[in-house]
Amino acid sequence: MKRRTFLLGTASGLSVLALAACVAPAPVTPPSASPSTLTPSLVPQPITVDRTNWSTDPFSRGSFSYAAVGATPEHRTALGQAVDARVFFAGEATAVDEPGTVQGARASGVLVASQVQGVAAPGERITIVGAGIAGITAARRLVAAGFSVVVIEARDRIGGRIDTVSSDWPFPIERGPSFVHHSSDSFLDNELTALGVTLLPFERTPEVRSRAGAVVEPSPLGAQAVAGALSWAAGQQQDVSVERALIDSGEASLSKTPNAEGLSDADWLEYEIATRLKVETGATPSQQSAWYTTDIASADNDQIVVGGYSTLLTSEAAGLELLLSSVVNRVAHDDRGVSLRLGTGESLSADRVIVTVPLGVLKNATIEFSPALPFAHRGAIAALGMGVVDKVWLRFDVPFWDTAARLWTIVGEDSDFAVWINMMPLTGEPVLLGLIAAENATRLSALDDDAFLAAALAALEPFLAVPKD
Repeated sequence: MKRRTFLLGTASGLSVLALAACVAPAPVTPPSASPSTLTPSLVPQPITVDRTNWSTDPFSRGSFSYAAVGATPEHRTALGQAVDARVFFAGEATAVDEPGTVQGARASGVLVASQVQGVAAPGERITIVGAGIAGITAARRLVAAGFSVVVIEARDRIGGRIDTVSSDWPFPIERGPSFVHHSSDSFLDNELTALGVTLLPFERTPEVRSRAGAVVEPSPLGAQAVAGALSWAAGQQQDVSVERALIDSGEASLSKTPNAEGLSDADWLEYEIATRLKVETGATPSQQSAWYTTDIASADNDQIVVGGYSTLLTSEAAGLELLLSSVVNRVAHDDRGVSLRLGTGESLSADRVIVTVPLGVLKNATIEFSPALPFAHRGAIAALGMGVVDKVWLRFDVPFWDTAARLWTIVGEDSDFAVWINMMPLTGEPVLLGLIAAENATRLSALDDDAFLAAALAALEPFLAVPKD
């Protein structure tokens, strides 16, 4: 369902049922546009492009977890419980306090290492599936505690969804996480700085433009409507989606009459959903829990990583036994130990195993567990959602824009790329980072690179510099 269709009904029962019938349809692969049929953009062609496609990546199946309708923090706790003291789980989806973040994933690695040490004897062989931040963190601590550890990774590199690329770019770009969130509550920024990684403060004060390119004063109406809907939902007897909370609470009943700038009150609700709610969860309002969704009204003291997030992984992984390009497709255990089968047909044995693969991989049942996981684990995997946030990095010869704002957003019309980060004031380089989230990212994931780039450049047209007389 297109975003412009969202929240245009009334709060009647029929309206809600109609909305429920049209959200989250089965993915349909659109035809990729031929380069010869694409409408030329007024924005110049970039000299370097990098695009992510996390939803189709077989080793992630999404970007990070979110609280779907009916999911609770207890599901994350359940997923993090050990099975028969043989099979352990870690990763951001198991983090109750900071799910969806590097800090949360890393904390889960620390916790699972402690869990293993509580039941295993030093010298036991521990196999870790997944060389992301959770797996590497757990491995480093277990090796220090005297265990024999091997980390198995399906990719040909470590890092998982932390993926830093330096080639062809004037500074390292991040295909995965780019920020250290809530840095005042975390030591992660200090560790990165100690490793020589540059972090810069990033305030979330955007320059907002209409599709016509006019700079407009942001309205708080959208944020207020979402906050009101979540407050209403907190008093209900059962969880509902954010979408339904907006409708049933009456907060969605905003005027659609345009003002002198061509914008209505309802446009600002659309804006809040597109630029905050979707980007911070990777999910649509119809998918998100109104009880446990991200608190978008909270203040955030973020820092943006300019200099290589993966440096943290490289440092932690030094000296570890790594088995790369190896897919684990079966994990079996009994009271004697654990057996893992690789995609090559080979088998490995260990005393215990830590599984740190992303939630999307678990939901896709890529790994067979024998015996089957307990109901609590399977229920948690089914209940939690896997969101999608993709990126496009664009490097230009010279900037085509004349604004020094770091954060750009668009209001007033449906835009797949509603959020842009201007790296020019941060690095001195004419580089832009575009974010695309939720169903927009899923839909555009099927486009070829030319069509995807055309959509991104079209979205940038509001930021074209106005020619001087």
